[in-house]
Amino acid sequence: MNRTPRWARAAYDLVVARRSALFDLALAVITTGVELGLLFDDDTPVRVLPVVVTALAGSALFVRRRAPLTVLVATCASAALLVPLGYSPGGAPVVVALASLADLRGRRVSVAALVPTALFLLLASITSLPLPIAAWALGSYLRTRRRYTWALEDRAATLEREREQLDQIAAQRERTAIARELHDIVAHSVTVMLIGVRGARDVLPTDPRVAAETLARVEASAEQSLAELRRILGLLRTSDNGTQWRPQPSLDQLAELVSGYRKAGMPVRLELSGEARPLPGGLELSAYRIVEEALTNVLRHTDPARVTVTLDYGRTGLDVTVEDEDEDGDDTRTGTGPVLSGGGHGIPGMRERAAVAGGSLEARRTARGFLVTARLPVGNGNGDGDEDGDGDGNGNEV
Repeated sequence: MNRTPRWARAAYDLVVARRSALFDLALAVITTGVELGLLFDDDTPVRVLPVVVTALAGSALFVRRRAPLTVLVATCASAALLVPLGYSPGGAPVVVALASLADLRGRRVSVAALVPTALFLLLASITSLPLPIAAWALGSYLRTRRRYTWALEDRAATLEREREQLDQIAAQRERTAIARELHDIVAHSVTVMLIGVRGARDVLPTDPRVAAETLARVEASAEQSLAELRRILGLLRTSDNGTQWRPQPSLDQLAELVSGYRKAGMPVRLELSGEARPLPGGLELSAYRIVEEALTNVLRHTDPARVTVTLDYGRTGLDVTVEDEDEDGDDTRTGTGPVLSGGGHGIPGMRERAAVAGGSLEARRTARGFLVTARLPVGNGNGDGDEDGDGDGNGNEV
């Protein structure tokens, strides 16, 4: 959002101040003129003293915004000075000063000033009682209206700030989602390609055929990564949020994912528990990405004897487990294991994936290796699933 420059706001404030000063000057001149017209009729001779006193009382209105109570006292004093001299002031400066006080000061102060001012004007036979009351009511109305306008402006400014904050939160969520998606794609693909290239280099002198097959798988993985990156860039460049260049991965492709890691040299197997059934697309994507990231961490950080990926379809939830372990359980593996804290993005990204699906994720070291467990809610289901994993689908291995 474009903000008003400081110099523009200062210029606007200066213009407003000048307009207020010109209004006060005009009000003082007009009030003085009206008062002089009421003070002298056709039979009353014009004298210097009443003119000077009336002009001073009218001039005081020019500073009514700075000291309204003082101005009211000054105008009342000028009227009180003219009455004993045999003149009959109209009370115009007093009425304007009273309205200004009700407009610029609190209700308590203005009411406290109204009573003695009205009594003075009445007892001095300057004006009737309804006139000062009407002037006070007009000033109170102007004050109430101005405060209401200020409240509306403040509310509008608050809503604008809230909108900006919501926009920032939405933008941050979008950046986080994009970063998570790019991390899942790039980290997985680059890790698989790196392991494949290293393996091809190791066997190239002794078995060129195996090296060529490995490099072919690396090429396929690179092409798939480029396609995924093109899809994401396409979504960022188009205003159509429903645009997708290729379908998002689902649990149906999990066996293919596991097979790819197995071909890369990881001893991994996939087990299904419960009755497999179609799940919401967002949940299947989260589960797929969690397994992908967990296997990438294993491939990057460890050299396990076996890795087990388990999908447990329950009535109300899907449990996703990825566990890597040594054969003898002494945890003497190459690498340092996945990073539980610090600057890594893998485990926090998996937790974000689980949270987006309304679930939770736990990652911890065990006596034999490392365990990642995600629990993703899927609703009540159709009643045919096996929540505890003892049904017909228990132990199915892919």
